[in-house]
Parts: sequence; C-alpha cells; structure tokens
Amino acid sequence: MTTTVDLARRFAALHTPTAPLALANAWDVVSARLVEAAGAPAVATTSAGVAWSLGAPDGDALTRDRALDLVARVAAAVSVPVTADIEGGFGADPAGVGETVAGVLAAGAVGINIEDGTRAAADHAERVAAARAAADTAGVPLYINARIDTFLFGLGEEADRLDETLARAAAYLRAGATGIFVPGVTDPATVTELAKGIDAPLNILVGPGAPSVAELGALGVARVSLGSWVASAAYDVVRRAAEELVAGGTYTALDASLPYGELNALLKD
Repeated sequence: MTTTVDLARRFAALHTPTAPLALANAWDVVSARLVEAAGAPAVATTSAGVAWSLGAPDGDALTRDRALDLVARVAAAVSVPVTADIEGGFGADPAGVGETVAGVLAAGAVGINIEDGTRAAADHAERVAAARAAADTAGVPLYINARIDTFLFGLGEEADRLDETLARAAAYLRAGATGIFVPGVTDPATVTELAKGIDAPLNILVGPGAPSVAELGALGVARVSLGSWVASAAYDVVRRAAEELVAGGTYTALDASLPYGELNALLKD
C-alpha cells in the first residue's frame, strides 16, 4: 500500500531538468482527474482557481478550513502525488503556518507552494522553517516549494531583482525549503541565471508565449506550472458562452465541449 512518505519521495524525484515536471494546475476534483487522466505524474492545485471556485478572491482571502477541505477532496480523488498551493500559509504567524501544514498532510497532500509576496525575507524564512518543522513532526518529507515574488510583483529596483531573488532563495533553502518557485520571469537569460544560482530545483510559471517545457529544461528548470491559466481559460468559456447566448441566442462557444458521459465517468469509481 502506497504511504504518504512514498508519495512524497515519488513527488520529489519528479523534479529534474532532464524531464521537467509539467503541472497543469487543478482547482477541483474533476479538473484533477482530467489532469491525471492526461498522464500527469502529479497534480498541483492553483490557489487562484481554488479561491475563485469557492467564491473568494485569490490572495489570502480564503479560509484555511475551506482550502484544506478542497485539498482533501483532490488528494482522495487521484492516485498520483498532490501538491497544494497554500498562498502565504493561511496563518498569521509561523505557528499558524505550521498548523496549516499539519492540515495539508492530514488531507493527503505531499507538497506545498508557499509565497512570500511583499513579506520581508527574514519573516518568510521563519514561515518556511515552521512548515518544515511541522512536516518533520509528522515524519513526512514534504516538498516545500518556496515562491519568490520579486519578479511577479516587480519589487525593488529592476537591476537588483535577480540578486535579491537569489538571496531570498538561499535564505528559504536554509530554512528548509526543497525547491524554489520564481513566477513572473520566462526570458532565457534570467532563467539561466536563476537555475545556476539556486542550489535546488527551480520552478517557473508558464503560459502563452513562454518557452516550451523542453527549452526550459535545457536552461536548468526542473518544474513548470500553468498556475491559474487553466482555470482562467475555463471561466473564459463560461463568459463567452453566456455572452453569445444572451446577445445572439447561439451556442458556438460550446463546440469544443467535453462529452457529458466522459466527464461523468471520471467520477464513477
């Protein structure tokens, strides 16, 4: 029987530039099962997609209990490892982050994303350390993907951004992070410098216009994520179908819909 520790070790082993882990982030059970059915070796949640589906904006507005309930549903629905985006940690302080991580592990996930946002590096390092301590207490080698938002949010002077990102990465790794996630940058030169300067698997956020998975792997990237792109695309179908129906009384936006029976069958065990 596969244990949580087994899943955690399997998930960590998937991070390699030779064949980067490519994650099409899910936000509910059906999207998670679609990702698994496509052959993905792991499922990652998107904090934005999860929050939107539960009626909350992204950015630490969703309550911990609701987020963990979704993680538990996804983890129970798939057989591959699950990693959960826990935004800033769903806790006001490091102790609160530790409680969240205990809940993530109890829900069946074996990895997390935890973002620094506009927090000071020292403060976020304490939160990463609390996450690691909670995982150690549970006896699970949790994959902690420490997200650095310097490029995504355009923090600090542009000329200093790379050095600041590398300094934060080193601090978070010392605190117990397993990998580093740097969204907001896909240009090959910067990605190459990040991969060279970070002594851990590098995760890059991808989407339209970004280099391919293979190209990023050649630069040293070990993991790529679509983040909220898939959920955004799904909701765009809702908007286009509704606008077409209301304005013109036609239904062409639904031409590419998945068959009812196929989706329904995903939920039949």
